[in-house]
Amino acid sequence: MRLLEILEFSKEYLKKYSFSKPRLESEKVISHILGIKRIELYSNFEMELESGEKDKIKIFLREMARKRKTFDEVIKEKENSFEEKQEEKSSEKKSFKDENINLLSKSIQYLKKYNVENARLDAEYIFAYVLGVKRISLMLNFDEEISEENKNLIRQYIVRRGKYREPLQYIVKEWEFYGYPIKVDGRVLIPRQDTEILVEQCIYLMKEKENPKILDIGTGSGAISIALAKELPESEVLGLDVSDDALKMAVINRELNNVSNLKFLKSDVFQHVREKNYDLIVSNPPYIPVEEYNELMPEVKEYEPRMALTDGGDGYYFYKKISEESVNYLKNGGYLAFEVGYNQGETVSQLMEKNGFQIIGRVADYGGIERVIIGRKEEK
Repeated sequence: MRLLEILEFSKEYLKKYSFSKPRLESEKVISHILGIKRIELYSNFEMELESGEKDKIKIFLREMARKRKTFDEVIKEKENSFEEKQEEKSSEKKSFKDENINLLSKSIQYLKKYNVENARLDAEYIFAYVLGVKRISLMLNFDEEISEENKNLIRQYIVRRGKYREPLQYIVKEWEFYGYPIKVDGRVLIPRQDTEILVEQCIYLMKEKENPKILDIGTGSGAISIALAKELPESEVLGLDVSDDALKMAVINRELNNVSNLKFLKSDVFQHVREKNYDLIVSNPPYIPVEEYNELMPEVKEYEPRMALTDGGDGYYFYKKISEESVNYLKNGGYLAFEVGYNQGETVSQLMEKNGFQIIGRVADYGGIERVIIGRKEEK
């Protein structure tokens, strides 16, 4: 994604959250992350951003929106926190920083040897998990000695991640989705950042509606349902899944996040759904064609549940079924929102239109790939 595109996206994002100067705030965030002067942004509009840079910008914007604080206020807050940590560390007699950095460097090199794509990031997450700290504050804790027990744990996890290519998320057993902690293991799909775009769009659709009723089909870990229920506290959310194992994990995550306006139900799509007055139906269904599934990277193919990734066919089975049947469960004017694969947007849009939906949104992810399709049930 080019700099100009991320600037426009950031401006519109902050505008949705009623920031008084969204463009100025966006410029400050982007110049801070990229390490260039704000005025220089305008001479670099065609510059392509790396995925890590885009992720940092997204995280910063979300922090501003959640805290309802400007860029300057967030930066000041971070500076104060850092100074407090530094004062605490200055009183310690011995620093193990060099030793710990050396262990981290060796861990990164080990992961690189096994072609782990984000070796540094994954190593930092493993260290932070074992040490019981946030990754962002890992270096602030490196003055302290790491016990032999924890060093052995780190080595075990690094081997699992590198040699055996086990997903990082399953190793650390928890992953953040839309700012909320989500427990994960081999029973459920790992929540992806791209799916947060689907959640953002659903919140935008429902935030002005009084007591919206929402149905999440294929809830898995419960990530989408939990994020919607937390961000829309007056809503009533029902998450469906056909897997008993997935539903058990979803319940664990509901309790972890203390969500009261969310229920789960075992159902093969609409099989056991009784109510037919939903304002929104949302789904991130299994959409990977079986031919592409066979070519997936080992982290995905060998560890994540197959039934959550592919329909065993061309990838459109659930889009067809949900599009056909959802009109019977939505109010007039209700919405159907899908996450789609990198090349499925046009076909899914046509399926929805065929079944009485007016397409009102086709939203791209940070990589410029069409990721979310939204349709509105035409009123009769």
